[in-house]
Amino acid sequence: MPDVTALEHADAMIEKTWGRPIADLEQAAVRRPVEDPLLRAAMHSRGYLTVVSNSIAVHQERLHALTHPGHIPAFYDLDRITESASALRTAHAETSTALRAICHVVDARELALQDQNGPGAERVKAATARSTHAPRPVSLPAERPAPPTAAAPAASAANRQ
Repeated sequence: MPDVTALEHADAMIEKTWGRPIADLEQAAVRRPVEDPLLRAAMHSRGYLTVVSNSIAVHQERLHALTHPGHIPAFYDLDRITESASALRTAHAETSTALRAICHVVDARELALQDQNGPGAERVKAATARSTHAPRPVSLPAERPAPPTAAAPAASAANRQ
């Protein structure tokens, strides 16, 4: 059984969170970036993860070519081996960072969905509904609408500073 790559792991997380295939999500992130900024952030990090994953493959191939069994590296190959190993470690660290960034975006989306449907959201909706109603004077009966509020007179130019 082959090991799961970081890109495959990220794809699985994104598909599970948004409930759609990755190809559809890529198109949605490009066409409608304002509708779901968290999707756009996740897809941006996924794009970076794709580039870094390709970089890992290139550095691994180069390192295997320089250190294949039975080959004695020349003196000038030692610097290339060291550079390739260092670049490979850096690429692995960048992969881990991009994967953590996607995890944070997924967690943020889940928390945002919980906040939209949680008890706090009901209180916010109720407070918003109450604030949109005009205040009713106590003397008016309930069946008569409240009169519009009078606009305050504008300050004269002499009083402005």
